Amino acid sequence: MSVMTQFAISDAAELLGVSVDTVRRWSDTGRLQASRDPHGHRIIDGKVLAAYLHDHGRVDQGTATSSARNRFPGLVTNIKKDAVMAQVEIQAGPHRVVSLLSREALDELKLSVGDIAVAVVKSTTVIVETPR
Repeated sequence: MSVMTQFAISDAAELLGVSVDTVRRWSDTGRLQASRDPHGHRIIDGKVLAAYLHDHGRVDQGTATSSARNRFPGLVTNIKKDAVMAQVEIQAGPHRVVSLLSREALDELKLSVGDIAVAVVKSTTVIVETPR
């Protein structure tokens, strides 16, 4: 027996890259189908949200042209560097993304802790896990 995944509009908004008010407006106009839980709160079915993201993507995907589809905008929280290499940590919503890059690339980006950055991931291996 499978359990239907449902999202509060605040969680859907985060996944869509928009504000909660935008998700409410989209729900009101029928752009994004939502229903109500027993307490009257709006919820969005996981399959509905997945279909919307598949068709439209996130709003904040940026304007860069790239073959990479996995973009995680976030805040630079830590930088470690030596003469040749650097490690940059980005907190992208609930996700911590760590990147290793050359010191030269870090210097060209002029990144500092507290800056906004986007982790762009293109990988031949992606491991998918589910929560217990």
